[in-house]
Amino acid sequence: MLKLFKLFNNKRLFILLITLVMFIVVMGFSLGARKALSWPENFLRDTTGFVQSLFYKPAGYVAGFFQDIGNLHDLAEENERLKILAAQYARDKAVYNFTKAKIEDYQEKLNFKDAQKKLYDYELHIAQVISLTTEPSNSSVVIDLGSKDGIKPNMSVISVEGMVGVISQVSNFTSTVKLMTVMDANDPNSQPPIAATVLDKEGKSFGMIESYDQQTGMLKMNKIPVGDPIAVGDTIISSGGGGVYPRGLTIGTVKSVKVGEFGYTSTALIDPTADFQDWKDLFVVFTEERVE
Repeated sequence: MLKLFKLFNNKRLFILLITLVMFIVVMGFSLGARKALSWPENFLRDTTGFVQSLFYKPAGYVAGFFQDIGNLHDLAEENERLKILAAQYARDKAVYNFTKAKIEDYQEKLNFKDAQKKLYDYELHIAQVISLTTEPSNSSVVIDLGSKDGIKPNMSVISVEGMVGVISQVSNFTSTVKLMTVMDANDPNSQPPIAATVLDKEGKSFGMIESYDQQTGMLKMNKIPVGDPIAVGDTIISSGGGGVYPRGLTIGTVKSVKVGEFGYTSTALIDPTADFQDWKDLFVVFTEERVE
């Protein structure tokens, strides 16, 4: 008992003993089954949470900032890829549209060629236009077919719309086409006149296309007999007479018919169906005796 009092007189040992006892009590109380935390535990947890929040939130903001920078970089790269894809799509679409237009154009020309072959005994050889001269006194085009391809002078040349002119000069690889827009009955160097008739009135209508009026842009069809059934709106085609122009070539549409000065013949103004410009392809007409 005396030793115990001596122990209590030692303050350091006494405080250590009391602290140890309180620690054991608190540990036992904490490990026991209970529904709520003690106030020291609440105080410790709240203090720890407050201190952690002081460090966590700024750290979260910093981390979020760098994450946003990374996201912006990824977004910029994705935007760049989308721009490249858009450019490629635009290019591919343009190539597709160009190819589609060319296929449709070739299909139209092929259908026209087949239809003409079924109607008349001649072949059409397609030619690319190399150059175009539009001088009133020398309207002509140069095509990429020549003597090596069987081209000869005075062969007829047409477009999908109608008759264009005749071959005037031929070299080995190219040929010159004299357009109908230079036809002149008073010019001995002009192309031969065209014997013409009316579509669906063959054998009943006849005339000669001999000249082209530069001012009106019309062909003149002369020597039409009295009583000829030709009328405004009729389609004029070549009759095949004269041996130069094959029959059945579309020339134009009748715009007016006027009785001649002496009343023996009539004259008709013909609006050419060919537009005489912006050609890319033309057809050279090979008649049966000229097909090689």
